[in-house]
Amino acid sequence: MATDHIEDLRAQARLARERYQLYRARIFGERPTSEERLRELQRAHEQADERLRFAEAEERRAAGATENPNGSG
Repeated sequence: MATDHIEDLRAQARLARERYQLYRARIFGERPTSEERLRELQRAHEQADERLRFAEAEERRAAGATENPNGSG
């Protein structure tokens, strides 16, 4: 189950990053763009990456706890 959650977060982070990068590329084109929209997409991208990093760190922490449940080396 945790693996499914991590994969979902990875997909969300990838989608947010791609949306941000595509919109950023539009700035150099002829279509109108908005600085506010760019900042919004950047925030969404950064937040998705942070959620993914946190979940991966939690997964590593939990895996370490199950490998060594009593805390001794």
